Amino acid sequence: EASPRVGGLVRDGFTSLSGKRPAEAGQHGFWNNYHNIYRLFDQLAADENLDFDTKTALTPYAEQGQYSPDGLEAVWPVYQDQALQLPTGLAQAVYTRFLNLSLIDRITAFPLVLAFSEFDGSPDAWKRFDQFSFRDLCVRLGVSRRCYEEAFEPMILTGLFAPGAQCSAAAALGMAYFFVLQSQTAFDVQWCRGNIGQVIFDPWVQQLKATGKVEFLCSTRVNGFDINKSANGGIPRITNVQCTGVNGEETVIESDDVILAVGAKALNNFVRFCPELAEFPEFRRFANLRGTSVLATRLFLDQELDITYSANACWGFDKGIGMTFFDIKALHGSNATTVADAPGSVVEVDYYHPSSLLTLSDEEIVHKAKKDLDTILGAKCKSSEVLDAAVVRLPEGVNWFFPGSYQDMPDIKAESIGNMYFAGDVVHSSHGSWSQEKVFVTGIEAANSVLGRAPDTGILPLAADELHVRFGKEAVKIARNIISGPKKDSGRPSLVDFLF
Repeated sequence: EASPRVGGLVRDGFTSLSGKRPAEAGQHGFWNNYHNIYRLFDQLAADENLDFDTKTALTPYAEQGQYSPDGLEAVWPVYQDQALQLPTGLAQAVYTRFLNLSLIDRITAFPLVLAFSEFDGSPDAWKRFDQFSFRDLCVRLGVSRRCYEEAFEPMILTGLFAPGAQCSAAAALGMAYFFVLQSQTAFDVQWCRGNIGQVIFDPWVQQLKATGKVEFLCSTRVNGFDINKSANGGIPRITNVQCTGVNGEETVIESDDVILAVGAKALNNFVRFCPELAEFPEFRRFANLRGTSVLATRLFLDQELDITYSANACWGFDKGIGMTFFDIKALHGSNATTVADAPGSVVEVDYYHPSSLLTLSDEEIVHKAKKDLDTILGAKCKSSEVLDAAVVRLPEGVNWFFPGSYQDMPDIKAESIGNMYFAGDVVHSSHGSWSQEKVFVTGIEAANSVLGRAPDTGILPLAADELHVRFGKEAVKIARNIISGPKKDSGRPSLVDFLF
């Protein structure tokens, strides 16, 4: 781990500008479909040697708001608390409270059902829908401009961290299905009650260390690899990993197998700065991958504000930039160390794809975040003062699923190096999960590959598609078969063929 603490971007260790208060690289939720992560939480809670309880580690489910500069635009309820369990799609349409988006505009989203019915997450489906952007797909299917800009664009900016015009339609369909449409309750989310590095990673690291089989080398950066190109069977193998430690000392780690659990930017860096990897075409294609940026701010105010919803998404403040804000005292608790000695509200304001904002000074960023909050929260917020603030810049810190990126993403196991594997949400996987859940799942898949086990060993699958979803997917397959005859999937006509 190159950082001083385990956890990558979600570790703690960030502080406010005064150096007195803790901060984070954004807030991280745990959605209802994070089955494998929730099982990990159960395992941590069952360990008598750990101080971990899921009920105190995570917030209860709660309603979430969506704001524009004109005010509250929509409310996402706790879907599992609704009186009736409806078919997915219908449930979100009925229970999500859009305050200003007209029914006619919402109806224009219906043709997307065709795309969701054809996109089954298979490699062939990814290749078809990865050729163009999600915005282009919506335009071709007749989604109204207002429906796209007020419903879909905010979802893509906060889910894939880039505008829909710069995100793969395949990625958008996969992400939206996992987080929103897999079931009525898919979008229900809990948040960590405190800094995730301390609340979740610390007990997990403690449990792993207690096994006596795991050693963590923090503040240790990988610089290169020794590769035996004449290994048994003629397939090159990594024999050593070259690292630089805390004080610049060189370390060599003898390696049986190597798993790179990194994102797109790190993969890009590896191939550019490790010539021994760049010799292989499989690795050279990683140079095409890139990340997009995140900017996390936390404002410590002198007054307590009335914030209706603890977690909120926003749109319309900056073109092409996503935004969320969180009431940290409501999420973490008024006695949490993250809000200690804060006389007023503590509000996290995060921006996604904010390249134009990263050039601002810390003071200018704090001023902008406060101004945006003033617009949303009104007079009392305007009269409040910022006593302290945190600014965390993460240039290219998250993966960018741009159109055409699928072909350059890694598989779980490298083809050209016999003992190298990959884990992360940029890795090809048939599981269907996204974000933290996919990172965790692909880590298990990589371990299974190392150990020669079946890929899904020890992995909880997503729930099966609901009956009407299965019917839609089967209907599309039958229609494609009738039109094309007995051809392979890649040779059958697709919705894509009629739209582009």
